[in-house]
Amino acid sequence: MKRARINEIMAEADAMIRRFGFTLPPFACWTPEEFRDRAREARAVIDARLGWDITDYGAGNFDKMGLFLFTMRNGRLADLRAGRGMCYAEKLLISRRDQISPMHRHIVKAEDIINRGGATLAVELFGSDPDGNFDESAGGAVRCDGIERRFAPGEVIRLAPGESVTLMPGDWHAFWGEGGDVLIGEVSTVNDDETDNVFRDPIGRFSQVEEDEPPRHLLVSDYGRVFGG
Repeated sequence: MKRARINEIMAEADAMIRRFGFTLPPFACWTPEEFRDRAREARAVIDARLGWDITDYGAGNFDKMGLFLFTMRNGRLADLRAGRGMCYAEKLLISRRDQISPMHRHIVKAEDIINRGGATLAVELFGSDPDGNFDESAGGAVRCDGIERRFAPGEVIRLAPGESVTLMPGDWHAFWGEGGDVLIGEVSTVNDDETDNVFRDPIGRFSQVEEDEPPRHLLVSDYGRVFGG
């Protein structure tokens, strides 16, 4: 993705988030220079990979297949393994009209996906085979706002604003905005985008960035290059 397009998406996303009454945390406004100057005090932000995340999954067509995310808080895998401490994460996402977030599952993470406002959120679901692989013949069950809902293989559930679905490890899912753009909340166990996403097709989680102009804000995928580690 070109950095200029990423900068545009950031501005558009911030405006949409504010329209629905949400405000991003203060570090979301930092310029890259301010982030570098405050790197020591922001070490926990960097290590937890909090912040801006925009991906086209390496396919080069963000409007067709892509996702906007902002991670606001994220715990530690060590706490999750110990069963105590900060075992949770929270994100805001934007799924645009007919923009696919492709079929995938998680190994560890359980998550609530919540329609926070806008259009309808469509979620396509499949179950797993006994080894956790994608199984086009497998259905299963999820909970929608605490109520169990059985699904057939490939069934699409539709969530209106205020509705949610709980996805467990092994629940294969893809989603998109239906009829318009959707602001999505994600509340989950600790998030690890480096190792915990398993995609049905051989795609990447992060985009390759073409630096055609300076960044408006740093992406989480910039942290390693800018701060090391």
